[in-house]
Amino acid sequence: MSALWTAADAVAATGGTATQDWAAQGVSIDTRTLQPGDLFVALTDVRDGHDFVAQALEKGAAAALVTHVPEGVAPDAPLLIVADVLEALGAMGRAARVRTKAKVAAITGSVGKTSTKEMLRAVLERQGKCHAAEASYNNHWGVPLTLARMPADTDYAVIEIGMSNPGEITPLSQMAQPDVAMVTTVAAAHLASFDNLAGIAAEKACIMDGLKAGGIAVLNADIETSQILQDHARTLGVTQVLFGEEGPDWVVKDVRIKGDVTVIGASGGGEDYLFKLSVPGRHFAMNAVGVLAVAQALGADPLAASLDIAAWVPPAGRGTREVIVTDMANDGESLELLDDAFNANPTSLTASLEVLAASSPADNVGRIIKGRRVAILGDMLELGTSEIAMHREMVKNMHLQKLDLIHCAGPLMRHLWEALPEKQRGQWAQTAAELVPQVSRLVDAGDVVLVKGSKGSKVSLIVDAIRKLGHRRV
Repeated sequence: MSALWTAADAVAATGGTATQDWAAQGVSIDTRTLQPGDLFVALTDVRDGHDFVAQALEKGAAAALVTHVPEGVAPDAPLLIVADVLEALGAMGRAARVRTKAKVAAITGSVGKTSTKEMLRAVLERQGKCHAAEASYNNHWGVPLTLARMPADTDYAVIEIGMSNPGEITPLSQMAQPDVAMVTTVAAAHLASFDNLAGIAAEKACIMDGLKAGGIAVLNADIETSQILQDHARTLGVTQVLFGEEGPDWVVKDVRIKGDVTVIGASGGGEDYLFKLSVPGRHFAMNAVGVLAVAQALGADPLAASLDIAAWVPPAGRGTREVIVTDMANDGESLELLDDAFNANPTSLTASLEVLAASSPADNVGRIIKGRRVAILGDMLELGTSEIAMHREMVKNMHLQKLDLIHCAGPLMRHLWEALPEKQRGQWAQTAAELVPQVSRLVDAGDVVLVKGSKGSKVSLIVDAIRKLGHRRV
């Protein structure tokens, strides 16, 4: 097996100094997941990565990327010494991009970028050697880490690019040098750092700034800020491919949610498509059509992609649907859990509520007799000055009005809870942790239960508690 990085290659990329010759098969920033043969990158975040270099070497790291010889590490240990570890990682990411002939897609969006990245990975890996981050590595260290891990013989790469503040996307796009850039959607997320939705759209449009010559932008035509994206593409002279119900290049013609699947009718590139996803969700359907557009723009086969996309399932916490068997002795004694506990804003919450509203609870299997559509909602964070109104106004949502019971956690969600009609109002608590001991009373066999909130609301604690009510069956 050829090395991913040799000491000579890393020195050439970073301008650093190697204490000895070494060869690494991977790149790691965490000793807990480090594999023997990895290059350990001593980044500084909450902790200084230099404190873990000795441990990394003991676990079999091929070398460590550092600014100095750490305490407890021999001067002749395999090290690459640089002026700045993060800048050196970025240099390795750029070098990895230059040395590969891979076709690269970069994806951003307020909602759905990680799920869309995984959809695209699922279809491209059937058509060549595909590289993408295993997790949501989409920030100032995640993007260079993903690139630095990319083998030179990669055929396709999918790079997720996110942002929290203005000015973050352009340098990451320029580092990734994508052949195709995709914007899934623009929604009210990170509004605390932006004046309005138009500001978010302008920042998302910057994913096109790093496109290679002849690059293609795949843009959502349905959103109200689509024109901002299109204008940016036009300014850059980038070829645009528009997808959505408004098309016109890839048109979503029909979306039908049928139990656990979504059936999609679409057209693009002069062809008609009828395909399915193994998960319910109109928002997933829209992004799936965008994925076909990206596949075609990369030179892959969109027809094969439409067949292979059924194998994709959402990552944990992003709409995963599973069955929790609450009593193995009684046939049908179970509930369905929709785990969407990783992120939340009004747009993504609406999409999840639509899925829940279309679900079919089971009657006559629980203590309450009638199966219910139950939502357990945590705070939507980083929405800016209108956050209270955004929470309260969710009571008007047409899908939410079809639910049987809504429990809420967090000070912001209290505003929705107070606005709910009495028949829908369940429990409220200041924190998600306070609902955990009550979980057996919040839900019942026969229910379909959605748990959703921003990661910081910690509603994942409630997901874990529901799973512990029985036996998980995905």
